[in-house]
Amino acid sequence: MRAHLGDQLVIESPTTGAARRDGEIVGIHHEDGTPPYDVRWSDTDEVTLVFPGPDAHLQHPHGAPSGTTRASRPGTGAAQAASTRVTPRRTADPGDIGRRVAAERRRQGIGLEEAARRARMSPEYLAYLEERPAAPSMATLIRLAGALGTTVTALYGGGMDLPPGQGHALLHPVLRDLTPQECRTLLSTHGVGRVAVSTSEGHPAVIPVNYAVVDDAIVFRTAPNSVTAAAAEREVAFEVDHVDDALSQGWSVLAVGPATVVTEPDEVRRLTRHAHTTPWAGGAREMWLSIRPTSLTGRRITAAEQ
Repeated sequence: MRAHLGDQLVIESPTTGAARRDGEIVGIHHEDGTPPYDVRWSDTDEVTLVFPGPDAHLQHPHGAPSGTTRASRPGTGAAQAASTRVTPRRTADPGDIGRRVAAERRRQGIGLEEAARRARMSPEYLAYLEERPAAPSMATLIRLAGALGTTVTALYGGGMDLPPGQGHALLHPVLRDLTPQECRTLLSTHGVGRVAVSTSEGHPAVIPVNYAVVDDAIVFRTAPNSVTAAAAEREVAFEVDHVDDALSQGWSVLAVGPATVVTEPDEVRRLTRHAHTTPWAGGAREMWLSIRPTSLTGRRITAAEQ
């Protein structure tokens, strides 16, 4: 299939052969006119990225120079203004939705083909969505969110500036204590947690840090003159949690224990090798602190039937 700007894409019913849906091609991404296309559907006026299937065919506007005109809309009674050919996008420039989809998929260790299978879409389309700006339909986003175990709001980036937990409470919630092994599993290998310390002025402070778990110790980097450095050689509390706003569920883990400065050069190099990410806050943060929990507790909120 090779299309030009202004062609009509017609989707036929597989049983009757009649037109089921049609739309105007308003965007072409490849110089040779092969799919995918940006299509403005006549029934909704929505523009979506389309990979035509076997039930689709093209209708060229009569009397229009190939690839240079924009077909007039049925029923308008007037031709619309001429339009130049769309310049195809040559470089990968993923949009925010594509970046979030790719990041969530990789975070969960889900392959591209497996994610596409779960979302009932072609791997080619999912790869295109992750690599280039696109405007997927709401139905596509719902399937992607379900495949990745997240929400459409999260894929849109909504709620980034709002605190978690703004949903309604469950009708019949169950709060249960977690075992130490469950707590260790939820701590996982790395993430973002919060360290509770007392500052040099005696004031309490809770600081978010990028942490890793190495040999059952919670380790993180900071700067010697930072507030977090006040945790050194003291007993501190470290907390990590997760809230699922869509389901009004979540869990939290609290570790309590002494924090020590790691000074042995070989151990510092080993921790640096095991670090999954540099601190998001940036800057020179070469002071490693290690927390060996003497107490590890946690709680989880779920629905009664789970």
